Amino acid sequence: MGNATGRTMEVLYAVASSAVPLTAEQLVEATKLPRATVYRLIAALCERQVLLREPKNAGFSPGPKLNELSLRLMANGSFQSARHSILQVLVSQVGETCNFTTYHDGAVLYVDRVESKWPLRLSLHPGSSTPLFCTSSGKLYLSLMPAAQRKRLLNATPIAKYTEKTITDPDVLERELRQIRRSRVSTDDEGFLAGLISVAVPVYGLNKTVIGTVSVHALEARLSLPRALAFVPQLRRAAADLGSAYRRLSHAT
Repeated sequence: MGNATGRTMEVLYAVASSAVPLTAEQLVEATKLPRATVYRLIAALCERQVLLREPKNAGFSPGPKLNELSLRLMANGSFQSARHSILQVLVSQVGETCNFTTYHDGAVLYVDRVESKWPLRLSLHPGSSTPLFCTSSGKLYLSLMPAAQRKRLLNATPIAKYTEKTITDPDVLERELRQIRRSRVSTDDEGFLAGLISVAVPVYGLNKTVIGTVSVHALEARLSLPRALAFVPQLRRAAADLGSAYRRLSHAT
């Protein structure tokens, strides 16, 4: 991480990961950041009570503000747990890795996922992002965008060719997006990664706005695309459950 936020997070992660207070020099070693940068960040974080300066130069530990943040995260963890449980049920039904994603800054952002039991699988942890143009979730988001926004994205730059099956012609892709918009089911047939297929359906929030997708992906050698499409009812049930959870959260806040 090269920006100021990234450097701050490096320091906080090092402090939060240690069972004992860390000195400034230990933080320099742990973060591999310039000494002057670490000292400056420590001073700012202590001033804001995010870090606590221990007596007798014993080092730095989590301050009141960081502890408060930790407690609030734990208190709000029930919603994340409920969301994860919905995906766990879905994975138990389909036997493959399932994801909950959202659209962010021109890409597909992974919010939550539950891995299958298979040893060979694609590792995309929450916070990872993938392209719009060649993934099932991404094409679903594109298909539901206003036409002007979609056209602008499709024609802004040449579409990258990830595999031999990636659709790089905007007109051909637009025809597929029209079909996705009608069916509200999107697929990826090895367009992002060779040997990988996926199916996605939308998650609806308040006023029937699409807030995300539920998708299943698997190695094509293990699960063909036609077989994956047979899981659309289960995907839609999970999407409905997630949508209900988010609508309840919206009303609660």
